[in-house]
Amino acid sequence: MAIDRKELAALCETTLDQTNFSGLGKKIPGKVRDSYLDPEKRPGKRTIIVSDRVSCFDRVVGTIPLKGQVLNQMAAFWFRQTTDLIDHHLLDVPDPNVSIVRECKTLPVEFVMRGYLTGSTSTSIWTAYERGDRTYCGHTLPNGLQRHEKLAEPLLTPTTKADFGDHDELSSREALIESGAISEALYDEARTIASRLFAEGQRFAEKQGLILVDTKYEMGLDDEGNVIVIDEIHTPDSSRYWRLDGYQTALSRGESPPAIDKEYVRLWLGEQGYKGEGIPPELPIEVRVTAAERYIAAFEQVSGQPFKPNHEAPVARIERSLEL
Repeated sequence: MAIDRKELAALCETTLDQTNFSGLGKKIPGKVRDSYLDPEKRPGKRTIIVSDRVSCFDRVVGTIPLKGQVLNQMAAFWFRQTTDLIDHHLLDVPDPNVSIVRECKTLPVEFVMRGYLTGSTSTSIWTAYERGDRTYCGHTLPNGLQRHEKLAEPLLTPTTKADFGDHDELSSREALIESGAISEALYDEARTIASRLFAEGQRFAEKQGLILVDTKYEMGLDDEGNVIVIDEIHTPDSSRYWRLDGYQTALSRGESPPAIDKEYVRLWLGEQGYKGEGIPPELPIEVRVTAAERYIAAFEQVSGQPFKPNHEAPVARIERSLEL
């Protein structure tokens, strides 16, 4: 990693928090990504700007320096890595924080793949199991499992896709189909894609000395009604990674395996008593810098490539990159 903690601390003052690019058309804000649509100037395309905002418990809780660059570049890495495996929306990456993608109709479901019995949130599979639940998102779980244990097979545990500011809700194949949120055929096609991607992600991660523990995928329909993968793939925001060489020791000791994802921020918030309700506590510089180091380390270890940060003021740079 070619950037030290002092540099990261200084960059905390210039993080990309909000975006307001009038030349890109209608803004559609998200927790981390802001999308822009201009059907006249860019027909069939969407401009996605990945901010430095960090979301935990479905709430924006602050910013982390260079996070948007890491996420955008890792998503681009994975879209390119899986081009022969799945169809996706990525067209171009004109700036470290920007992706140009195909416009599509987003499916109202988040497809969450889980390979291990873990998690710290109120909706996690471990939290449900610990309180005695043995059915989770339509899947039956056996007795006698321990925290962080590998599941017999990866499980698809879907959630509803909430509007900005609301919480996603756990669901199941049967409930989503019965509610009319998605058809049986579309769900099963998306499930096949999610399973294929997760298997490839786990295979690739293991080669890099990591475990891809769980992840979420978002999907949409293109103009011809085909299911394509959108948003991001296997980034530290959408995925949980553990270090392979520390997993068995941690499991035997009943400890949490060493991680390289945003779980660090979520756990810090939990230690402050914050679980997603009310105003979150302000993230200290030290926490933001450590989180940035973890995001950068995740990119480098997962991709096997060095992270090359751009230190320019992000707004001016993006305007120049997009010729606004």
